[in-house]
Amino acid sequence: MVKTALLYNPKIREYSFGKGHPFTSERFEIFLKFIKKKLPNFKSFFGEITPPTTSSKDLELFHVKEYIEIMVKASKGTILPNIFKYTTVDNLDPETGYLPEGIEEAARMVVGSSILAGELVLKGKPSTRAKLGAGLVPHRNKVSGTGFKKAISLGGGLHHAKSEKGEGFCIYNDVVICAKKLLKEGVNKILILDTDAHAGNGTSEAFWEDNRVLFIDIHQDPRTLYPGTGFLEEIGKGKGEGFTVNIPLPMGASDDAYQYVFEKIIFPLAEEFRPKIIIRNGGSDPYFNDGLTNLGLTIDGFKMIGENVRKLADKVSQGKEVDLIASGYNKEILPFAWAALIAGLLNLNIELKDPDKSLAPSKNSGLEETKEIVEELKKILRNYWRCFQ
Repeated sequence: MVKTALLYNPKIREYSFGKGHPFTSERFEIFLKFIKKKLPNFKSFFGEITPPTTSSKDLELFHVKEYIEIMVKASKGTILPNIFKYTTVDNLDPETGYLPEGIEEAARMVVGSSILAGELVLKGKPSTRAKLGAGLVPHRNKVSGTGFKKAISLGGGLHHAKSEKGEGFCIYNDVVICAKKLLKEGVNKILILDTDAHAGNGTSEAFWEDNRVLFIDIHQDPRTLYPGTGFLEEIGKGKGEGFTVNIPLPMGASDDAYQYVFEKIIFPLAEEFRPKIIIRNGGSDPYFNDGLTNLGLTIDGFKMIGENVRKLADKVSQGKEVDLIASGYNKEILPFAWAALIAGLLNLNIELKDPDKSLAPSKNSGLEETKEIVEELKKILRNYWRCFQ
């Protein structure tokens, strides 16, 4: 049986913005305890791997050297008077007003994990160099065999970070760097599917003029949520025109609205583009009671997303898919939603009852408005994609 690689470095716990901040790191331990309890035969499905950190050279695939150096200094306690040139206030500890100590090192761990996830899916196993270095596969938990087609990186999906500035709880953009490493390895067609509730503005900027990456971003209407980008008309430029696809959903958009988008937009585009690898990022924040967002997914909806990604990968990329999971701000719901994404992705039978389903929006909430958005998007894209002509 081919296992799925599950990557998590405990040092990622340091990726936390402090007491009172929405993004704290206990989410990873909460999830791991939850899924191991729900799956008594956990080890028969997953090969657990402790990924290494990454180098500044890899970070420079996207981020400018000056920015990296500033993050290193700030994370070591250096007080920088011009810090807001390099980061927004939401990346600072709300109690101290400074970048949390040690967070830059943890951010490198996140990037290292996502890079390795891409390598595992591309090559089926870690490189010989990687096996021998940095204790990549711990002795107590060696992963036997080859043939990884899917890899899940816990902590990945920091899609707001830009080349010269961190924002939106994101220091380094591991989504972009993972994709750029794969491009360097000769993968000439990559689909990035961003299902986070917020638009992936950093990822969008990175591939704005690149036709080797199809970036599909399904998110809450940017008029109602940070970062205020990701409108229908934002489709890329130059060679990349038509290869950025934004699907802004109305507040309260339900499971049915998401399914409609997969059927009418995501599947046709992916089947025409034929990516070699799919990278999906996003956690539990499209949940209807997330706390920071206003979408309408239930736990069943997250499983549906995972199932659709699995079917898509089987159709177009020989099952090859990288999954990056970190977001979500209702900690009671988070482990259920993350587990549902993975259950759908891997076709696992996990009992996951929605704790708050009685409060969920109606099953067709936002569906009619979503249909109108889809029709408008098809008109915008029909000059670039045969499937919409």
